[in-house]
Amino acid sequence: MNFERPDGRAYDELRPVTLERGVAKFAEGSCRITMGDTIVLVTATVEDRVPMWRKGKGEGWVTAEYGMLPRSGRDRNQRDTMRPNGRSLEIQRLIGRCMRSVVDMSRLGERTITLDCDAIQADGGTRTASITAAYVALNDAFAWMMQQRMIDRDPLLEAIAAVSVGIVRNTPLLDLNYDEDSQASVDMNLVMTDKMRYVEVQGTAEGEPFEEESFARLIGLGKKGIRHLLAEQNSCLST
Repeated sequence: MNFERPDGRAYDELRPVTLERGVAKFAEGSCRITMGDTIVLVTATVEDRVPMWRKGKGEGWVTAEYGMLPRSGRDRNQRDTMRPNGRSLEIQRLIGRCMRSVVDMSRLGERTITLDCDAIQADGGTRTASITAAYVALNDAFAWMMQQRMIDRDPLLEAIAAVSVGIVRNTPLLDLNYDEDSQASVDMNLVMTDKMRYVEVQGTAEGEPFEEESFARLIGLGKKGIRHLLAEQNSCLST
């Protein structure tokens, strides 16, 4: 490999991962994820309502909001107040549609689950970390709903996790931090379920187009990372 990673990791190694559930006292579900120097807090809120366009259908809805604290990164970013910026809007739409892909809305009744994803510290991979943590928070929110006899079956159909991969100086890497991502010639985010089914693949050549062989190598690295993250989720939810 041509690129020596700043933190000494192997090319196919995730940053140290920690998932902590139940970290927000008043939320129906919550999870804080730490991946290296990236920290994201996700809370799940249950509400007895659905968007107007969904009323009368007897089905629920899962949505997400995403934001970065002003000094979560190397420079201060503007706080999202009434209107999220374009990047935040794109990420929260990604999180929402990924989580909806593994939920049976018919089991929810006309209720909405909102997943608030807040990057406390951002060193790359906040969107993928948000998805991985959102699954844990959503799992606990559904468990709470069953305890409250709001629903009689778990609406989750599959587990879901996400990770970044990329190519830096001709070297395929798993789980890029900010410094690596800023140098990447190829940047990709992979979202998969525990049945190894694809939910989303976001891949971009930052300069020269990349070959199918490189794409396949990145997918292989991503799958390895996803399996590890799914195991971390299982471990967290079993405690």
